[in-house]
Amino acid sequence: MDIAADVLEVAQGGAIKTRIMYKAFLSFPQLKEYLELLQDGGLLDYVAEEKEYHATERGKRFLKMYKEVGQAILPAGIRKKKTLA
Repeated sequence: MDIAADVLEVAQGGAIKTRIMYKAFLSFPQLKEYLELLQDGGLLDYVAEEKEYHATERGKRFLKMYKEVGQAILPAGIRKKKTLA
């Protein structure tokens, strides 16, 4: 789920494969697997005209919920340290 969230985060404004791969710290075979998984789940779209991947509305909702759950389970002290860093 962390990797899927990383890929969707990068792809929110549109991103090519290389950018996603480097920002999400993935190898090319891993990238291909996650792109396929996220597209099959309706979370990511490929826009051929732009040659970019974009998070779908469903993908953006997933990312929002993922972040909310992360904030809910982190102790308050850790949250404060993360926002200060």
